[in-house]
Amino acid sequence: MKSIPEVLQSFPHRRFNPLTREWVLVSPHRTERPWQGQTERQEPESSTPYDPNCYLCPGNTRADGKRNPSYSHAFVFDNDFAALRPETSTAQLDFEGKGLVVAQTESGICRVVCFSPRHDLTLSRMSPAEIRALIDVWVEEFQSLSQQAGINYVQIFENRG
Repeated sequence: MKSIPEVLQSFPHRRFNPLTREWVLVSPHRTERPWQGQTERQEPESSTPYDPNCYLCPGNTRADGKRNPSYSHAFVFDNDFAALRPETSTAQLDFEGKGLVVAQTESGICRVVCFSPRHDLTLSRMSPAEIRALIDVWVEEFQSLSQQAGINYVQIFENRG
């Protein structure tokens, strides 16, 4: 069994902030994500429908080594560097001490939805039919995730960074 400091640095958990009386989500394993370097100026929007270096484009290899299928519509997969992990169990962290750090494990599922196989297409540039198809995918994901044991909350958001 890992020591408490090792567990706090390895597994998703929530910590109690006694000053605000709120729980804060901590995902220490996210530091394992590949760093792509600092960007200081705004890059012009891509006009290329396919980028051979993009780990989300169809047929390309993702950061974790898996290859995307040659998808033609929205593509959904489990996040390679998710903030929460489904395999996190309460047995991994039982640290409800009376000291400064009070923490509990937190598990979950994080998915990525690629809106389109086109690298240059953003939501604002999609047709109403394409947006409707994407919303249908979001609804399917919401329904699928919310029916799983241990999932009490589903949040859908766009991350463009």
